Amino acid sequence: MSRSLPFLRPVAVGVLLTVAGCGVSSNPESAAVPAPSQAQPSIQHEALVADSALAKRSARPAPIASFAALPASESYPQGYRDEQREQYQALADNPIHSVAEAPVSTFSADVDTGAYANVRRLLNQGRLPPEGAVRLEEMVNYFPYNYALPSDGSPFGVTTELAATPWNPHTRLLRIGIRASDRSVAELAPANLVFLVDVSGSMDRREGLPLVKSTLKLLVDQLREQDRVSLVVYAGESRVVLEPTSGREKARIRSAIEQLTAGGSTAGASGIELAYQMAQQAFIPKGINRILLATDGDFNVGVSDFDSLKQMAVDKRKTGISLTTLGFGVDNYNEHLMEQLADAGDGNYAYIDNLREARKVLVDQLGSTLAVVAKNVKLQVEFNPTQVSEYRLLGYENRALKREDFSNDKVDAGEVGAGHTVTALYEIVPAGEQGWLEPLRYGKSDAPVATNKGELAMLRVRYQQPEGGKSLLIERPIANQVAPASEDLRFAAAVAAFSQQLKDARYTGDFGLKDTEALARGARGDDRFGLRNEFVQLVELAQSLRSSTASNTLPTERRIE
Repeated sequence: MSRSLPFLRPVAVGVLLTVAGCGVSSNPESAAVPAPSQAQPSIQHEALVADSALAKRSARPAPIASFAALPASESYPQGYRDEQREQYQALADNPIHSVAEAPVSTFSADVDTGAYANVRRLLNQGRLPPEGAVRLEEMVNYFPYNYALPSDGSPFGVTTELAATPWNPHTRLLRIGIRASDRSVAELAPANLVFLVDVSGSMDRREGLPLVKSTLKLLVDQLREQDRVSLVVYAGESRVVLEPTSGREKARIRSAIEQLTAGGSTAGASGIELAYQMAQQAFIPKGINRILLATDGDFNVGVSDFDSLKQMAVDKRKTGISLTTLGFGVDNYNEHLMEQLADAGDGNYAYIDNLREARKVLVDQLGSTLAVVAKNVKLQVEFNPTQVSEYRLLGYENRALKREDFSNDKVDAGEVGAGHTVTALYEIVPAGEQGWLEPLRYGKSDAPVATNKGELAMLRVRYQQPEGGKSLLIERPIANQVAPASEDLRFAAAVAAFSQQLKDARYTGDFGLKDTEALARGARGDDRFGLRNEFVQLVELAQSLRSSTASNTLPTERRIE
């Protein structure tokens, strides 16, 4: 494993942490899918034992402004927490394309990883995740891979690989990987950080405010003297708890965090507005100005419709202040809002299900979270019709772009941080092989012109510098050379297979969970931090849960027969 993987290095920089609210999205047009109705007990996390009692304390006066906890009966109806109200966006899988009809595939880069941690949480609770919770690209991108660093002055190194597809003997799996240049702590610009903490009643649970406070305490140790930190909280209203404060005053920042207690309804939008005001007040030209929103996304007071919240983030990013979201909580978690707000705010999205994940995102990967090396990053692949007849892009369903969007700098795309890696997988049908599509009776009669036989496709990456300006272009031909799959490709393929199997498994055929487990187990490699081994355990857990579900439904099916 490369020593320069982004999550291996501690970074001494602060973060804007927004911990937002807890109510149902009021947008009736939102394509949200509720989670299964059975409430399941959550798995205890040993690192949170010391903090878990904090959520049960009553409010007490503090020298720093804080909210008094309101009785739950004043804010939430009876049974509020017992109802499963998690919300996810329903997305259809990418379609299969004929190269003769649509040779070009275009999409936005995505470095989010929240779907993987959220799926892990659901499996550990004894629940198979709803299909909307599984975003294949976020599952694959959760893991580090050994991609080449840039060597030509550009911000990205590019790696491609072509091998047999584990689940289909007639297709090939094309892996495209880009890796951003790394940065040392000394190279990072000063950071203007706002912690926006949701202290509403629904955060009064072990997975809510106590975990948020533990997360922030980890982050405080990374602050430098030149960093500025503000703390904003909200429940029924929003309030500034800590004015912009130097990172050297760690004791004062910790004291402000320690005083937080939960109670009341959730005016999430007003909290975000106030956080932006604080970020603007302490704005650092040419510095890092970021709000990090850690919340269950369940806003129930004030502006809560989905489109208005997204537009707020879009408008504010134009001022140079970005928004990253951290998801906390269970049962009422609005994952759809969290993921889309981060996209609109030029930030990234992560889900924090335990203290280990908090450390990974906000300590080990802090430089990647904060320091943007390229913005509006778009990828485009043009397939050679003499070599490829059909293809499908695995994941990135909500990142698809039109072909003409690739060269249009006004079309927003993803941001990539220092040390970030982005992986994209295509399943392709080589020319002459059996594909998914039936041949057309009245199709084109002219055969493709046999040119560039050695090229499978052309990869183009377009990006802008962090300060903006005209976009720049990287072009790389992809050789039509099939080779035994590397360890990294085999593991990425296992994660991709698992993601499809958690949904409808439409394209994985007879390749089952046991096959996925074996593929991943044989590709763990130098798994220093145990992330790949944990994945193998999750696949085993999913097998048990699926077997249990099938066993429970069998008597009903027999009665129907």
